[in-house]
Amino acid sequence: MVNRSVLRKLSDLELEKYLQEGNRFVPEAVQIAFEILEERGRIFTEQEKIAVQQLIQHKKEAEEAQQAEERETWKDHITDDPDAVKLYTRITILVSTVFFSPIPGAILVFLNLIKLKKYLAAFSALAFGFVFFILQKYVLLAHFDPDTPSRYSPEMGVIALGALGLILISVLATPKKLPYREESYVLPVILCAATGVLMFFYYQEWFSYYPFARIIHMFIN
Repeated sequence: MVNRSVLRKLSDLELEKYLQEGNRFVPEAVQIAFEILEERGRIFTEQEKIAVQQLIQHKKEAEEAQQAEERETWKDHITDDPDAVKLYTRITILVSTVFFSPIPGAILVFLNLIKLKKYLAAFSALAFGFVFFILQKYVLLAHFDPDTPSRYSPEMGVIALGALGLILISVLATPKKLPYREESYVLPVILCAATGVLMFFYYQEWFSYYPFARIIHMFIN
């Protein structure tokens, strides 16, 4: 958000730079600079006014195009093309990580990137998942009360951070807008089920800060 009061402190010469073609200022800043100059008595010809409005419009269109490109980058491009590579979806990775720890999520990202021959990124994702999980145990758990309701506890933010890290590695390592077929849910279900068993047996040692582990522990006990 552009602060009008900050722009008011600029000189006319500095504000004029906001109206020049090729500047890097956001469209809102250009509009405000134009309005401030008019308030100060700067007389714009009709041609200059049209040029400023066109500049603002072009900047808005460029921003919208960039935002659309970013949304496409983060989107899953699932296809029915039988020749497309089969990968685990980002939502599958996200759910596995948030509910069952970074380990199953890291394994799924690892397998995806191995298929894409992104070996360094694949092993980085695997290492991130296991290291983050250990850090939760030895660093983060010491600061959180497992009996605190999850919506009031910062632990959910930490869990989300692990998921975001894996998704970020996946997005950066995967070719942009890569069309792929959805891989079977069999392995994710097996991994999550195995983690669920570990949650029961090692609840206090490793998983007490996971809301889903608490639910499992509560119902079984």
